[in-house]
Amino acid sequence: MTAEHEDGSPVHENTPPHTAPPDTPPDGAPADDVVTVSSVVRTYGRGTTEVRALDGVSAAIARGRFTAVVGPSGSGKSTLMHCMAGLDSVSSGSIVLDGVEITGLSDRALTRLRRERVGFVFQSFNLLPQLTAYENIVLPVTMSGGRPDRELVDHLVEVLGIADRLSHRPAELSGGQQQRAAVARALVSRPAVVFADEPTGNLDSRVGAEVLSFLRRSVDELGQSVVMVTHDLVAARYADHVLTLADGRVAGCGAPAAPPSAGRNR
Repeated sequence: MTAEHEDGSPVHENTPPHTAPPDTPPDGAPADDVVTVSSVVRTYGRGTTEVRALDGVSAAIARGRFTAVVGPSGSGKSTLMHCMAGLDSVSSGSIVLDGVEITGLSDRALTRLRRERVGFVFQSFNLLPQLTAYENIVLPVTMSGGRPDRELVDHLVEVLGIADRLSHRPAELSGGQQQRAAVARALVSRPAVVFADEPTGNLDSRVGAEVLSFLRRSVDELGQSVVMVTHDLVAARYADHVLTLADGRVAGCGAPAAPPSAGRNR
């Protein structure tokens, strides 16, 4: 994909535009971490109704690796992902995403950062019903005024097995095909990081394993950074690193319960 700045100069893959928004703070993350979380607290409500969803969480997400965030319902794992992706604000603490301190950014700057550096895969697919599969896949690029990298698109849809479904609208696709299109959409702009929130929650075990295998391949073959929130410890085996939350705190971190190769269907 070859996108351009307003002045006609090229925007290189995985590098921020040379003109940053005025309220973008200076870089602050180590080069080998795509996201760093420092002493993050997130509370909802006040007084006797206050709920502390995150309670002093610190973590580092390695660049070019597959990280799974696991924990029971109410552990704070989805809240952490939303905060890391700039979809939710923190009550205190710091988050640096791809070198940018995001906790003080305006809504406009956060929207721009997500558009340029973040891909999303959600449990509910979130495809636009009036668009074809192809139009949904390339939407992050076209919304930014760029031109899709057709070679990358062709590679993604071929590997995902939806090359013959690109002219179909979401209602004409199975759940597995819709999620594959959503995965392709998350990767098509070559984001710094892909956040996947329970990406197999609406899929049967076979299709879910195929989606997880492709996320695994995107890390191994494309160097993609992936952060996946899941309650499924089998799904977590596809990851390189597992971060476990409990009651809003980090309860453990390390390799998955089984070697990554045990969870990869290559």
